[in-house]
Amino acid sequence: MSDSADLSARITEVVPGSSAANADVRVGDVVVMVNDRPIRDIIEWHHQVDEAFVTLRVDRGGMQVDIEVEKAAGEPLGVSIASAVFDRVQTCDNHCSFCFIYQLPKGLRRSLYLKDDDYRLSFLFGNFTTLTRFTEMDLERVVDQALSPLHVSIHDTDPWGRAEMLRNERGAMSLRWLRALLDNGTRVRGQVVLCPGLNDGEVLERTMAGVLDEFPEIDAVAIVPLGLSRFNPEAQLRIHTVDEARATVDLIDTWRKIAQRVVGHPMFWASDELYLLAGRDMPPVKEYGDFPMYEDGVGIVASFVEEFEGRRRVVADVTSGFFASVDGATPGGYRGERAPINPAGDTGLRPARVQLSDRRMPRGEGKIGVLTGEYAAPVLSKLVTGRNVSVIPVHNEFFGGNTAVAGLMVGADIAREISNHPEIDQFLLPDVCLSENRFLDGTTLADLPSNVTVVPTDGASLRRILDRSL
Repeated sequence: MSDSADLSARITEVVPGSSAANADVRVGDVVVMVNDRPIRDIIEWHHQVDEAFVTLRVDRGGMQVDIEVEKAAGEPLGVSIASAVFDRVQTCDNHCSFCFIYQLPKGLRRSLYLKDDDYRLSFLFGNFTTLTRFTEMDLERVVDQALSPLHVSIHDTDPWGRAEMLRNERGAMSLRWLRALLDNGTRVRGQVVLCPGLNDGEVLERTMAGVLDEFPEIDAVAIVPLGLSRFNPEAQLRIHTVDEARATVDLIDTWRKIAQRVVGHPMFWASDELYLLAGRDMPPVKEYGDFPMYEDGVGIVASFVEEFEGRRRVVADVTSGFFASVDGATPGGYRGERAPINPAGDTGLRPARVQLSDRRMPRGEGKIGVLTGEYAAPVLSKLVTGRNVSVIPVHNEFFGGNTAVAGLMVGADIAREISNHPEIDQFLLPDVCLSENRFLDGTTLADLPSNVTVVPTDGASLRRILDRSL
């Protein structure tokens, strides 16, 4: 894994026997043009290579080579590309006090400090854009190529309140693009990052009323609590109290019912973290519908419980932690479905598949420990009651603050918890905290004891593993 993003159309894999392999396309070739057209990103790439006859111009060791590929229309070309964006990622020019990137310790891989505000990554991978750098040309392309859904950060519908949240005067007017997107049939999913004393309480209520009034076509709006690390530089920011979380959940539930009456669906969703912090029961799983805000932490717990108990299929193959890596593979499609992994270089914002451990689970012997974040530990403990299993919450000393999700667990903290439990024979570790067997603190799976097995994060997989091992 490279420390910096590879923003090029460099070919990283050629599938043996594919049309590309038969045409002598090679790993390391950098695509310059497709069908005599320069391409800016993976979206344009898919448009061009969907044809039956594809002409590639590649840079091969400094020489330009033209390659003709013949295949069936719609047949995959058979290559993987290093990046989803070939020109440059549109970076964010906001200065939000609550941005988690400002709360990172020094010394992580450089690419994690890149803030993106690129509508293409919003479409491909669910990254949230504020639209402060959106243009007429961008709107034209979104509409023309049906890049939908997009994910938009709202935070506050009052123009000057939003500008203050973003610390960017353009934030006061950029929601006009949201209106334009909706007017042109683009589906949009929104997000509000809730900061105590800034945009909660009456401001949150005003925001939800504003969304219903001005943007009633929005699919859903996730309301997520402020995340703070111990490196937070903003003195005015703090985490929610339990009473504040309870009041917020009650307010959102009220507006969910209002939205149901007004637009026919419960538009507003409190994240699982808010319910857990408030100690409140989450909505029944049937109310989440098709889980539109799943990757934003809405419905993951309800879905996991249903999966574990065998009452529903797995919602997603990967769950998203804020800093799951986005290194290196090509998305599987672009129209109407986002890719499972983000190859656009490390923006630090979207999930990635990891290579699962090949260490074998013992069968019928020994005590098992399930390592997880502090938020999920109480939920898992109820599910495994009566089994020879211990749920081990990993306190996140690396990031500190209120960081308590499984996706942000790091190797050093995991190793500490393992050493505190010598009675455990085998540890299960969710894959969401790893990318290419590396944790965010730079440690790797090899730095942990050999009795650690990486497992898929969904409930059905955990149930199968436990049933097979006990």
